[in-house]
Amino acid sequence: MRARTGITTAGTTTAGTTAGTTTVAVAGVECGWGSSGKLSAVLSALRAHSSRRLRFIGLASGLGRPLLAEQPVERWFDLPDERSDQELDRIVRAQRVQAALVVLDGVLAKALRACGVPVVFVDSLPFLWTDGDRPDLPLDAEVYCAQRCVELPPEGAGVLADVHRLRWVDAVIADGGTVRSSPPTPHPRRALLNLGGLRAPHLTDWASYPQLVLPAALEALTASGVTEVHIAGNLPAWLAAQLVDSCAHPPVTTVGALRHQDFLHRLADCDVLLTSPGLTTLLEAGQLGTPTLCLPPQNLSQIFNGRFHSRVLGADVRLRWPPEVFDEEEALALRAHGAGKALDLIHGGIARAADLGRHRTAAAVREGLVEKLRQLASVAATTPPAPDWTALTSAVGTAGAAQVADALLRLLAESPEADQPLR
Repeated sequence: MRARTGITTAGTTTAGTTAGTTTVAVAGVECGWGSSGKLSAVLSALRAHSSRRLRFIGLASGLGRPLLAEQPVERWFDLPDERSDQELDRIVRAQRVQAALVVLDGVLAKALRACGVPVVFVDSLPFLWTDGDRPDLPLDAEVYCAQRCVELPPEGAGVLADVHRLRWVDAVIADGGTVRSSPPTPHPRRALLNLGGLRAPHLTDWASYPQLVLPAALEALTASGVTEVHIAGNLPAWLAAQLVDSCAHPPVTTVGALRHQDFLHRLADCDVLLTSPGLTTLLEAGQLGTPTLCLPPQNLSQIFNGRFHSRVLGADVRLRWPPEVFDEEEALALRAHGAGKALDLIHGGIARAADLGRHRTAAAVREGLVEKLRQLASVAATTPPAPDWTALTSAVGTAGAAQVADALLRLLAESPEADQPLR
């Protein structure tokens, strides 16, 4: 195992401990940046409201660490793919971990509890689960924070009914500022194009999705009169530049991953967001009232996210794949046999489209986006403007980060070791 050093907190010793400090381990699932965005939001809430001296160490979460660069995570520990309980127990004991905050990584949450660490688990996708997911969920966690959702299917409700200490929380997102005061412009000129969730675990060919979607989206924005676009997300700059060079694009086209606060500033300043439908991004856009169009889904949760988003808006603002890529209803039905079966259908269909039908599929995506942008301009020109782009966050609330922070602080207050100095 390799240990990585991140930001070092003031007052720490060479062993990374401080007398009177409470050590909390943090981790997020290795799939996109949503879990790290939630960790960042909760850590900010803890720093703002805790009277305790808290020390944070990070476990795994290699993909999302850039989003946490501005947070005081003292040290990161890589974990091997085949996690060793003995190695995790060694880290927990050496670092005197007194509690853990884990977003969506149920396997790691269960392993930490087996090491004697009380866990606050954040489940931002409670609508996704079926009985087949039970073995990977920490249903007996000390606090299980489920994020409110537009609809909880019966399968998910059945799983959550067996959670020992369930706490429903609002959307776990950072404070992005106030809703824009001016109505959306009927003729968008500045766009933000976001591709997240690309490097999901066990997905060998994550480049297929951007190869199909990115050029098509840029051509659609160009045809719609957009003059400025920034491409964000966990897309390597070299691949983004290569794809930009392959197609027509707005005159001002920039590329690059953004720090979390920078992303929120761009989100507040753009006329329209085109995004793969990750839930955290949709919630952050909703908090700011940013007009948003959903690109085709790239995994199972994004099908739900796009549908929920359109439902609360009362407008169809999501783009579906052509039927030859995959059928959404078939994917949702397959989850009864485990999420892996559904993901095989989704990822396999996208990969085949990239290999065999790239031109046809990309053309369908481009034409669909041009039509969606045309509809968006038509809607923005009405008085009063509709839909209400804050509808998603209005439906689920925005105080989740503070609520999770409160749950962790209460858990620490109940811990018999919480106030003992580290040695």
